[in-house]
Amino acid sequence: MTMLRRTRSALPGVVMSAPAIIMFGLLMIVPLALSVYLSFTNWNGYSAHPMGVGLANYRRLWHDPEVLHAAWVTGVLAVVGTIGCNALGLGAAVAISRPGKANRIFRAVFFYPYVISALIIGFLWSAILSNGGVINNYLTSHGHEALPFLSDPDWALGSLIFVVLWSGFGLTMVLYIAALQTVPASLIEAARIDGASPWAIFRQVTMPSIAPFVTVNLVLVLVSMMRVYELVLALTGGGPAGQTQTAAYLILGQSFQNNALGYGSAQAVILTVVTGALALGLTTLLRRRETAVAA
Repeated sequence: MTMLRRTRSALPGVVMSAPAIIMFGLLMIVPLALSVYLSFTNWNGYSAHPMGVGLANYRRLWHDPEVLHAAWVTGVLAVVGTIGCNALGLGAAVAISRPGKANRIFRAVFFYPYVISALIIGFLWSAILSNGGVINNYLTSHGHEALPFLSDPDWALGSLIFVVLWSGFGLTMVLYIAALQTVPASLIEAARIDGASPWAIFRQVTMPSIAPFVTVNLVLVLVSMMRVYELVLALTGGGPAGQTQTAAYLILGQSFQNNALGYGSAQAVILTVVTGALALGLTTLLRRRETAVAA
């Protein structure tokens, strides 16, 4: 009877969560399992029966210079983007967290790029930074040389990082503003009475209080940086000469443009595993730090 009662009491929860579980399985588990299967084949996307190739696709990854360069670009974006978006977001949040009409306007302006399609942002900045774009037209019309924002490999990567930061820090800003509202005013006032400077209050009171939000923001941005695709497609097209290809951009190019879904699936599996490992490792590290600070 006890087991029956427990089953009956749990049944409504199971029924209500079933649609979400089914959708998660169809949209996440099934595609992931299919990618793992295809990664062991040489399927080109058209043949009826993929032929197994064992670990050949995975062995090929470690000797493919295009894949290694895409991994390096993705790593640079992950490090610079994660740190930059959080630094800019936290700085903006501290500056405009107080109530006020002007601050509300600034919040909307800073957050707006995040809600725009990444493709639109990419095309917009391409029109601004390209050789015939707004900035270079202005420079050449005033007797200056055009700057190779998107045509020089070093400039192109820097331009991509700039656009990623510009479009991504708005989300972290909003989350940090919400985090700052949770800091007890009594703690800040007590620190002021004790004679602490604004920087000391921020470092010793505010930051420990919002540490969980910092963890969430860092992990969210890290995961998004590992799968940047639309901005690359619209801004640089992976150029010049493939120098700004990210891992996600290369995977789709290998899979659909080169008709190598087996090889592209192997890259996707590795990217998924690496992203998950980095997110889990960063979360674990930051949670331990939160516990140490709280203790």
